[in-house]
Amino acid sequence: MASSTISPHSTSFITEKKGLGWSALSSPSPFPIPKCKKSISKKIVSVMSPRQSERRPATTGSVKTALTMTEKIFARASKKPQLIPGENVWVNVDILMTHDVCGPGSIGIFKKEFGQDAKVWDREKVVIIPDHYIFTKDERANRNVDILRDFCNEQDIKYFYDIKDLGNFKANPDYKGVCHVALAQEGHCRPGEVLLGTDSHTCTAGAFGQFATGIGNTDAGFVLGTGKLLLKVPPTLRFVMDGEMPDYLQAKDLILQIIGEISVAGATYKSMEFVGSTVESLTMEERMTLCNMVVEAGGKNGVVPADSTTFKYLEDKTTLPYEPVYSDAQARFLSEYRFDISKLEPLVAKAGDFFYPHSPDNRALARECKDVKIDRVYIGSCTGGKTEDFMAVAKVFLASGKKVKVPTFLVPATQKVWMDVYTLPVPGSGGKTCAQIFEEAGCDTPASPSCGACLGGPKDTHARMNEPMVCVSTTNRNFPGRMGHKEGQIYLASPYTAAASALTGFVTDPREFLQ
Repeated sequence: MASSTISPHSTSFITEKKGLGWSALSSPSPFPIPKCKKSISKKIVSVMSPRQSERRPATTGSVKTALTMTEKIFARASKKPQLIPGENVWVNVDILMTHDVCGPGSIGIFKKEFGQDAKVWDREKVVIIPDHYIFTKDERANRNVDILRDFCNEQDIKYFYDIKDLGNFKANPDYKGVCHVALAQEGHCRPGEVLLGTDSHTCTAGAFGQFATGIGNTDAGFVLGTGKLLLKVPPTLRFVMDGEMPDYLQAKDLILQIIGEISVAGATYKSMEFVGSTVESLTMEERMTLCNMVVEAGGKNGVVPADSTTFKYLEDKTTLPYEPVYSDAQARFLSEYRFDISKLEPLVAKAGDFFYPHSPDNRALARECKDVKIDRVYIGSCTGGKTEDFMAVAKVFLASGKKVKVPTFLVPATQKVWMDVYTLPVPGSGGKTCAQIFEEAGCDTPASPSCGACLGGPKDTHARMNEPMVCVSTTNRNFPGRMGHKEGQIYLASPYTAAASALTGFVTDPREFLQ
């Protein structure tokens, strides 16, 4: 076993190495999570097990191999009693999601390969959600939504969340907003199922204990016609996070820590399973944040074991039956990492410089970047535009009693989140809503729900960076040009850190206002 003692902003170094082979620890709810045996004060601990050759079954009879969560979901979906990482299997798909950017291409491939008059395999398992380039005058972007609408009418798609009146989103009762948040809110995410989507952040739904991953237009076109897809079974990395979560940290800090530790390529085509007392304490929206960014580490999917928190969330979301799965006690994990979250500090993923590229793994402590002057703050996206994200921003503003010093843009993920911003009282505010607190702090008026400027979009997209600027953002990627201008600099941060930075005009540790 290799044990790494690391600071959250430093490069890991090996202090001890012992060969133990595959990890045989498990994390099934409701079974207890194994505790880290090595106690290291004031450090985050990372433990991983190197991969060894597969153990061959006895020749005297069949031996049932213990499986991880993801392997069990693949086995069920492929109707195979046993499978191993690296094996290619035909998987039956429970839900296929597409949106306005990739939907037209997927539809085109479907019609080309299956015929102009072909019907989708199941009209109730296709979910189509316009969300990316919506509130724009760009004719090609508008045409994409028209293509989706025509296809859904032709196919009688049950779950099409349409928008026709771009001037007033509230006039469109079917319109939702960001697909990954809408999928959860509308009850399309269920434990044990397979959810595929034409968007890399489809992995967000793994928070519900299901296999969820992004696919390309060609694969989506095939799924539309068959309901199946050939997938390779990924090996699993296990992340055990224990310790009480400090009140100045959020799930965004946890995933930035992990990506900074293993790099943007550290989980390439691997499943990332999150367990431990810290994970169990997270709300569903925070678990969604955690799983949302596994793709920034190269992960095929992220997954959190379903528990009472999951089941309670789903109570009023779906009436369809579902069956959770959990990793077996002797399931084999490619590597295992352990973290004491009580020692973690607020983090950011820095914009690039001469020494390091713009990347989500360009990790640093927020307090180390206190001299970085910023031009704006952006709160939104599938990562950081949920109700609890806006509540967190309001909490920081309320604690400070100050006004923001840079333009602060607010883009709720969905129509429901927008309503929450205007109606739900913020705890400790005397009944004030997020919208009232944002107005008092001098923020921009909450915009129409959509993906907004997270991925740039047409030049008239709300809050798009059309000139070189430095932005602290609750989004998920900080590559050059991601939010618009190629010379823009993006610092990825939690809603707490983004709000604190808005109040000072510099990258700021939220503990300045929360302690």
